[in-house]
Amino acid sequence: MPLNPVISKLSGKLVVLASASPRRLEILSNAGLRFEVVPSWFKETLDKSLFKHPCEYAVETAKQKALEVAQRMPFKHLKTPDIVIGADTVVTVDGLILEKPTDKQDAYRMLSRLSGKEHSVFTGVAIVICRDKNSSVTDYKVVDFYEETKVKFAELSEEMLWEYINSGEPMDKAGGYGIQALGGMLVEYVRGDFLNVVGFPLNHFCKQLGSIFNSPPASPAHKIKRDCDEAWTLVNKTTNGDVELLENVKDDSLTSVQEQNVMGLEFAKCNRQDVPHSIISLLDGFKVSKTLFTASKLKVFDVLNTPGGLTLEEVAGQINASLLGTERLLEAAVSLGLLERVRQEEISVYRNTEQASRFLVTDSPVSLHGYILHCNDMVWPLFSHLESAVREGTSQHERAFGKKKEDVFQDVYYSKDEVKIRFMDAMHSIARVTGKDLATAFDLSCYKTACDIGGCTGAMAYEFTKAHPELSVTIFDLPQVIEMRRHFQPKENDERVSFVAGDFFKDDLPKADLYILARVLHDWSDEKLHVLLSKLSKMWTPGCGLLVSEILLDEERRRPSRALLQALSMTEGKQRSTAEYSALLDKHGFTLKHVKHTDNLLDAMLFVKEEQNDKRTLLGCSSASIETAELE
Repeated sequence: MPLNPVISKLSGKLVVLASASPRRLEILSNAGLRFEVVPSWFKETLDKSLFKHPCEYAVETAKQKALEVAQRMPFKHLKTPDIVIGADTVVTVDGLILEKPTDKQDAYRMLSRLSGKEHSVFTGVAIVICRDKNSSVTDYKVVDFYEETKVKFAELSEEMLWEYINSGEPMDKAGGYGIQALGGMLVEYVRGDFLNVVGFPLNHFCKQLGSIFNSPPASPAHKIKRDCDEAWTLVNKTTNGDVELLENVKDDSLTSVQEQNVMGLEFAKCNRQDVPHSIISLLDGFKVSKTLFTASKLKVFDVLNTPGGLTLEEVAGQINASLLGTERLLEAAVSLGLLERVRQEEISVYRNTEQASRFLVTDSPVSLHGYILHCNDMVWPLFSHLESAVREGTSQHERAFGKKKEDVFQDVYYSKDEVKIRFMDAMHSIARVTGKDLATAFDLSCYKTACDIGGCTGAMAYEFTKAHPELSVTIFDLPQVIEMRRHFQPKENDERVSFVAGDFFKDDLPKADLYILARVLHDWSDEKLHVLLSKLSKMWTPGCGLLVSEILLDEERRRPSRALLQALSMTEGKQRSTAEYSALLDKHGFTLKHVKHTDNLLDAMLFVKEEQNDKRTLLGCSSASIETAELE
């Protein structure tokens, strides 16, 4: 529960932190903000001599970091964020900007300068607000500010200096110290925001959010005053690369570096069409995917799941690969924000980013490793024959695998156990990542029993029983799937989760108050869906509900969508919008009541029988869920 009421207003928005800093992540997470981490690719090579004051340098770096992520995400991540937060922290003493030390000697020079002196810590923050004007134009409104904190170091002896440097802590921190850890022992006093020294000025950030979301806009393009230079900035970027910088400058407050920015942007406005960045990003997209696939297949992230990181030689030895190939793979992964390269004791080591540790390490509770391997082994070969798929309008299993689709299906479910386990592990990955958000999407308190149709390993079911203590869930899936469930069951067995074998097209469904169809409807033809939905309709009793989870298309099909790209595999099913799923279910008597866009891989819809609405209320389901869910 966020203490600041402004942060709660960001609920439901796609907020992105353009930084891999674990300290900034922790500060914002503790404040109750929900966000994704997408590290910026902006190279911090701005010429410091062009800036009149260190705060200007920190603010400009933060802005460039945030804008790079805001402009990249629609093409690399296939989604447009609502808000992107960029930040940059610098330490200054005697007019010199100190960033992260390059090696131990550099750390020694920095800390020696700070010894016995008061210095300033500046954090520049940029908040980029993204608004889609139409399918081809996005507005980027930039609000930036800075915070200054004064810090006084004690007189440091040579022994203390080197003891601290040899701890390794200074190497990835601006100014060569971390005040929240061992570096706090070097500090005599702090005047100002302590969290600003850690890496993010939370108090100032919340105040800026308040001015953005609580103040009525003066015009459709509301301009926010900058602290540093009294310039007001609004950046508009279109997908063809045109960039406009609109300045409302008070007197002569435009700095020389800002004049250079304006000149550069004017040049870009005239010439950027010769550099189609969005098309180039799409052109290289397959290389990005294959980098992730290869690193996962070689278990690079498992190898680097160790404190402190490993050298290039150590990684190459453990994955049994050449030094040249390993170096290029690791460097590519660093550029994608999957790994970090840091200096330790005059050598470079590689380590996982926070996201990689959470989602790419095999034994992580929410690992996507299984699904990534499935994409590499099964989906990638199909898409290598996309031209034939488009010409013929058929799936390309025969060209990709030398077998018909039906035979590939037989291999998955009826061949050796390891083949089945690989496929089930892929489905298990998606269920673990999406399960909690789906289980908590609606008020399900009136339901006591549920049936997860095609529930595979039960990963989704376990999330539902965690979220709803009074609910028991039955997984209904093919016998070959059910017999392999022991490979995926959690250590602490939940007696409320049970398994029943059967074919949902042929066999009777278990009775339940709530039926769950997660990633099922998009796979099958209308004829087969008619069979399944007719069976469900006949099973219906007063008070029943149907929870459907799929990737929901936007009605106009204008935004990039994983669902539209997935449809190119030419399965017999189809991807649908909310309205289309509603129309499909309506033919079988189901009425859409609630829709929830989870900001996760899957969205959720809750259906009921129209004639039984009043009975559901009597059974205890809260009508308040209508208010909390996003309705379409």
